[in-house]
Amino acid sequence: MHDLRGARWRKSSFSGDAGQCVEVASNLPGLIGVRDSKTPSDPPLTFTPVEWSAFLHGVKHSAI
Repeated sequence: MHDLRGARWRKSSFSGDAGQCVEVASNLPGLIGVRDSKTPSDPPLTFTPVEWSAFLHGVKHSAI
């Protein structure tokens, strides 16, 4: 398990106030944390910067 105590969580500016947001912490060296804003005490998912970059690229270039 990774130490995320210093994580600064943020949500997208596109998120509304409905409480169904994904929060991301990208301030930790070599680690990206992702959590559900409804359950911030649950363990977050963690990714390497390379994995996170690949995910974002896929989302941005998706043909859905």
